Amino acid sequence: MTDALPLGHPVYRDMPTTIFEHMSARARETGAINLGQGFPEGPGPREVLQAAADALLTRSSQYPPMPGLIELRTAIADHYARHQQLDLNPQEVIVTSGATEAIAASLLALVKPGDEVLMLAPLYDAYLPLVERAGGMAKVVRLTPPDWRVTRDALEAAIGPRTRILLMNNPVNPAGIVLRDEELALLAELCVAHDLIAICDEVWEQTVYDGVPHRPLIGFPGMRGRTVKIGSAGKIFSVTGWKVGWMCAAPPIATLLARAHQFLTFTTPPNLQWAVAQGLGWPDDWLNDQRAAYQASRDRLTAGLEKAGYVVQPSAATWFLSIDLPASGIALDDVSFCNRIIDEAGVAAIPISAFYPQDPVTHLVRLCFAKTDAMLDQAIDRLAAFRAALG
Repeated sequence: MTDALPLGHPVYRDMPTTIFEHMSARARETGAINLGQGFPEGPGPREVLQAAADALLTRSSQYPPMPGLIELRTAIADHYARHQQLDLNPQEVIVTSGATEAIAASLLALVKPGDEVLMLAPLYDAYLPLVERAGGMAKVVRLTPPDWRVTRDALEAAIGPRTRILLMNNPVNPAGIVLRDEELALLAELCVAHDLIAICDEVWEQTVYDGVPHRPLIGFPGMRGRTVKIGSAGKIFSVTGWKVGWMCAAPPIATLLARAHQFLTFTTPPNLQWAVAQGLGWPDDWLNDQRAAYQASRDRLTAGLEKAGYVVQPSAATWFLSIDLPASGIALDDVSFCNRIIDEAGVAAIPISAFYPQDPVTHLVRLCFAKTDAMLDQAIDRLAAFRAALG
């Protein structure tokens, strides 16, 4: 290397530390309660952990098939047939090392240099660097609170002759919304009209509340052959460190996805695959019970924050809710608030502005409620004292 040659690809070389890494590091350093990073307390369901442990000891630990174990691919197809009325063939399912790898593989397989990728913000922070590293150009449609509506005018203004891909998250983190049927129908209509492929990050599909259903875009008219549906066992089973995900698509797309996946991670630990396959076949009661537990945690945190004087945005999905700072009488932007509550209240949170690559919303703060009652109550007490001290 010489001083005349800058080190590394500019997408990563020029990237600042993400707010998620920064806030989690500060939480570790200060001992703050971490309601910023999205992971549940606890090890996860005992049954699926035991299945993984048993498979580690009794089954092969050598390379499983590159697209994934057939037992898991079949279980994923069956799961979606039962829960979302989709008719998927196991050969249309590719198992990945987490949903982020599925997103990366999809973009590397489908985006050509100069292609435009339509994205809805707020968005997962991995989207933009992955699109740019694949040679694509982001076209961002900005959604705003409190309704976070997807509109025809905004979409049509963003779609141009070079737009090839729609990359979207539903249910939406951090907004905590489930896209409405009319919005999904609009997205499907425009994908068909403009010959777009939709990459649908649906990792929160089983964490929806108050009886709100999740409807996958792949099930809408015209979308079966032009959609990549991405899911996550880490989210479904509350074992985020397992990094087991998948992507589902019709054969012509699935072939390309598999080739990209082959040269990323190639495969995923087989014992985890067997355990997820077993878990996806469980009766629906366990999913309903887990959903009810998270909904109760959401309601507990909401009630405690509201009693302390905070205004809380509705959350119909995910593990997150947001507080509205100006509505709560707090004259701080989201980044300033998050920095102060770490130091002064001992609670870590995430500013919603971090989910916007441009023109951010700056008055909302995201908190994770997938924690024990004791931790939520302690966080509420600390945030209540901070709110009272502000006057």
